[in-house]
Amino acid sequence: MITRRSWWIYGLLLAIWAVILGWQVVEHSRVRKSARAALINRAKDISDTLGMVMRSQRRWGGVVSKERMESTLNDLVRPGELNAIALLNAAGEVVASAGGVIDLQPKGAVRMAEHWENGAVTLMNLVDLGTNVTQDLQPRELTIVVPRHELTNRPPPPPSDRSPLPDNASNPTLAVERDGATNVSARPPGRGRGRGGRDGRFGFGRPPWMNEEEYQAMIQRQGVHSFALVMSTQPIQAVCNQDLWLRAIIGVLASISVVGCSLAWRNLAKSSELQIRLVRASELNTHLKEMNIAAAGLAHETRNPLNIIRGVAQLISKQDDATSEVRKRSRDIIEETDRVAAQLNEFINYSRPREVRQTGVALGAVMSEVARALSYDIEEKNIDVKIAAEPLTIEADEQLLRQALFNLVLNAAQAVEPNGAIEIRASKRNSADAVLEVCDNGPGVPTDNRARIFKPYFTTSETGTGLGLAVVQQIVLAHGWEIECLANEPRGALFRITHLKLAARN
Repeated sequence: MITRRSWWIYGLLLAIWAVILGWQVVEHSRVRKSARAALINRAKDISDTLGMVMRSQRRWGGVVSKERMESTLNDLVRPGELNAIALLNAAGEVVASAGGVIDLQPKGAVRMAEHWENGAVTLMNLVDLGTNVTQDLQPRELTIVVPRHELTNRPPPPPSDRSPLPDNASNPTLAVERDGATNVSARPPGRGRGRGGRDGRFGFGRPPWMNEEEYQAMIQRQGVHSFALVMSTQPIQAVCNQDLWLRAIIGVLASISVVGCSLAWRNLAKSSELQIRLVRASELNTHLKEMNIAAAGLAHETRNPLNIIRGVAQLISKQDDATSEVRKRSRDIIEETDRVAAQLNEFINYSRPREVRQTGVALGAVMSEVARALSYDIEEKNIDVKIAAEPLTIEADEQLLRQALFNLVLNAAQAVEPNGAIEIRASKRNSADAVLEVCDNGPGVPTDNRARIFKPYFTTSETGTGLGLAVVQQIVLAHGWEIECLANEPRGALFRITHLKLAARN
């Protein structure tokens, strides 16, 4: 039964285990968020680099060739880290790209956001990631990406038109690349170009080959307003997997520790309970020993009055003037006193401590002596006794061995019918042990009684006291042997004593 204190201990251990597992889950979530933040910071660095690259590609204005821009973007793409880059116009359409194809359809409604998917994350409209190439720029600083053929098919601007623009010029500038050289377009009517802006940049007018509507349409169609990055989540996954393994190991160790502590507490509680029981059993054993000594003394003192009663009854029966009725009563008194005296003797014998003094004992000689001691009972019922023993010498207390064998043979003689048979066998079981058996062809012992037959005062005989086999078991256990009651085929009972230790000379 689990005590209330044990329930508190188990509840505390379970709470500690839950706290540890919860802590590991929280820490793993923190590591995952930290890894994602690190990836976002890496995207910020890439976006800053991308902004500087776009500024470096502009020559005397905001127009760069698409081929050169995509070549530069391809140099930034690194599979496993940066999978793809896309420059977007005001409508969210791709102006220039590098790497894999970026699917913008499910993300078009989620601007300036992160879209995590299997193996990658798409970062849209990266103004918030550190770049200042879109919304923070003046219209005249806008980068316009056009195909190279649109630049090479345009006539070069007149070389004489190089007047500076005023500081308050509002039209976008335009730089045109052709085969790696920068040609400056002619300023429109009423406009100048050159240095002199407040930010120190060159100002340019729109190209002379297009009107204002075409120029604004080109800005809307091919002007870079935002861009998207596709970052690989493999570094995040590697960090998360490593951390997950670490947290799993910590969780397993915590579980093992909690289970171990629970088992240790249970063993401690059981040990304490067993110690208490052992102390109580020791006290009870001491009390029983004292009661046993007192009972043995009482039985011993009871035999003296019985002997006096028996003697008086014998004297009465021998008087010459005693009637037949008096003599019959006297004989009944003598028989009853003999029966009670026999029971007292068996009780004293059972209550006596068994001190084993082992010596080398010839087993065959002891068996023959027991058969001779019971010759009167054997001859009275005309019992056939057979002794089948190998010449064995065992280590035993000879007196106790003789007493145990005597009780077994006497029990068999009382159980068999007239003209029955008893067999006493002894043989080697292995090189170190021997076995002793006493079997008969009597009615046998029922299966239900075989486990109780060695208990004190249990008997199936009308004249038995129920202590003979109990004394046998005491002697057997004192020697470290084992005894069992079995069926003797085809009829009868078999008592087998095993683990009799052979003497060295065998």
